[in-house]
Amino acid sequence: MTVLRLSGASLAYGSRRLWSGLDLEVATGEFVAVLGANGSGKTSLLKVILGQQQLTAGSAELLGERIHGGDRRIGYIPQQKLAEPGTPLRGRDLVGLGVDGHRLGPGWPSRARRERVDALLDSVGASGFGDRPLGQLSGGEQQRLRVGQSLAGDPRLLLCDEPLISLDLRHQREVSELIDRQRRERELGVLFVTHDVNPILGMVDRVLYLANGAFRIGTPDEVLRSEVLSELYDSPIDVIRTGGRVVVVGVPDSSHHHDDEDHAEHAGHPHTSGFTAGQGGLA
Repeated sequence: MTVLRLSGASLAYGSRRLWSGLDLEVATGEFVAVLGANGSGKTSLLKVILGQQQLTAGSAELLGERIHGGDRRIGYIPQQKLAEPGTPLRGRDLVGLGVDGHRLGPGWPSRARRERVDALLDSVGASGFGDRPLGQLSGGEQQRLRVGQSLAGDPRLLLCDEPLISLDLRHQREVSELIDRQRRERELGVLFVTHDVNPILGMVDRVLYLANGAFRIGTPDEVLRSEVLSELYDSPIDVIRTGGRVVVVGVPDSSHHHDDEDHAEHAGHPHTSGFTAGQGGLA
């Protein structure tokens, strides 16, 4: 079953074209990674699917229906942002916002609500710290809770916006495996925006690579190749595979082309030679 369908989709901000003519279908249970340099429109794509941004041309459908804002069939995992140390909100409170935070007024305690939150905490391995304040939890623990929150509406499509940023390698692996397990168990379509494909490389079915107002779609082996990316960027690009990792070298810096969303998303994340600084991963 097709969960998400973009047909002839184009997005531009004034004279700045992010991408055009994008045809993309995401099937039930499929894991699609969205890659590209800063300013290529990755976050803007998620905003379109969330109903927060209108396409310049084309259409976007969820399960055969036009996309609109606030659709509970779409789950969303934001970038990792650590809670302040003194934050009193508990882990179960954060997950509970996913259960009834979309309704007007405060959520009322009930046995059914408590059982629902407990089940979500258990599903993401967070039962042991659900009653602790967020400010006392590690980045990986907080992100587990956000995964639980994103699943509260029993979504059919899961959007992940750089969910591994600021996590160490162990927690990157744990959160990636958690998302992968949930998509298999729940048969979710997953659209996963990332700068470094390596933590999820073994999970990805297809790659959507955005660059220079154009795109390429295919399996990682089909898209992550020197000749493909060199054509996309109209510049020599080297793709090196070593030790089970992919390193892309030579991606032009597009920081001067940030649109508002991408600028906010990537502020403070330097890029050198087209790969995530210090990690050697794909940018």
